Amino acid sequence: MNCETIKAEAGKKVLLTGKPGLGKTTVIIKLARELKNDVVGFYTEEIRKGSRRVGFELVSLASGKRLPLAHVSFASSKRVGKYGVKPENLDPFLDELGLALHYGNPRCFLIDEIGKMELYSPQFKDIILEALNSRYPVVATIMARPEPFCDSLKKLNAVAVWRISQDNRDRLPYALAEKILSG
Repeated sequence: MNCETIKAEAGKKVLLTGKPGLGKTTVIIKLARELKNDVVGFYTEEIRKGSRRVGFELVSLASGKRLPLAHVSFASSKRVGKYGVKPENLDPFLDELGLALHYGNPRCFLIDEIGKMELYSPQFKDIILEALNSRYPVVATIMARPEPFCDSLKKLNAVAVWRISQDNRDRLPYALAEKILSG
């Protein structure tokens, strides 16, 4: 499947973008709380050692499972800045998404984030395209900086790109929940 095959079935595909540190992950977490049940996906949380960020871990919204995606101590040829990335640690989260797409009936897919670390996984790209092509609502955070795959997603007719700012970030989870629950 490629980006050109995406069609607007549900009309509820939203990509959230904005500068780092504005609260994209917080919007996803609050949206998951607003939707209460039947959400599938994950968010990315910082791993800290004291006041220093040393990595990022993935947290499943469905199962609570946690796995590190990137860490300063990972010896990996795949790197983003000072972090070694283990894209294979995405696999259990992608399995959850795939099972929900094929056998579940989730209220919404929530994905934080479509970014450099996750894009090391070809399976991640495939599942993102499959979710966007599904009948289910999808809300995902996506990097603001130019990147070919991400840029192609942002241009899809089936998706709306919402920019997060300090002015709107506190209202977004509720606006998104209303959009998803309204139909």
